[in-house]
Parts: sequence; C-alpha cells; structure tokens
Amino acid sequence: MPEQENTKERDLKKTPRTLGFKRWLNYQSIVKQVPFFLFLALLAVIYIYNGHYADRTIRDINQTAKDVKELQYEYKTVKSKQSELVKAVESLGLKELTVAPMVLRDSLE
Repeated sequence: MPEQENTKERDLKKTPRTLGFKRWLNYQSIVKQVPFFLFLALLAVIYIYNGHYADRTIRDINQTAKDVKELQYEYKTVKSKQSELVKAVESLGLKELTVAPMVLRDSLE
C-alpha cells in the first residue's frame, strides 16, 4: 500500500510539468500561434533580402569606385599631353583653335 501512495505522489508531481507541455501541443494553442510564426517567417525573409541587398550595393559601390579610378587615370593622361587631347576630341568633331577667340559685348553698355 505505501508503494501505491508513492507512485501516486510521483504522478501528481509530474502532472503540472506534463500538463504545461501538453497545453502547448494541443491543436487550439498551435492555431493561436500561427500569426506569430508567420510574423517570424516574414522577419526571416526580410532579413535574407536585406543581406542580399547589402551585398549588391557593396558590389555596385566597388564597381563605381573602379570606374572612377579608371576615369581619373584617363583624365590625367589626357590632361598631361595636348596631342592626346586633340586625338580624344577628334572623334567628337572638335578641332583645335587656330585663331584667338572673339569677345562679344552687349550693345546696351
């Protein structure tokens, strides 16, 4: 008889823990938690998108920096040599001036 009382006491001691755990596993409580799980999934998607967006932005910044550096080298090269400047603008149809520029003045003065 004392052995049966001990098992009942052990079962009673385990009951609150098991009831709490079973309470979270029933259908109604899971259905109540669905909006929270959807919110967590949305946050995960936003987090992943933000990581990809940051990577793409960094790649664009690096590419732009390379382009700027290349254009700086080209500018310095063209600036240093007038003959190269003439060759560079020839394709645009521009020619080097052979006469001095004329100053236009307003006749109202």
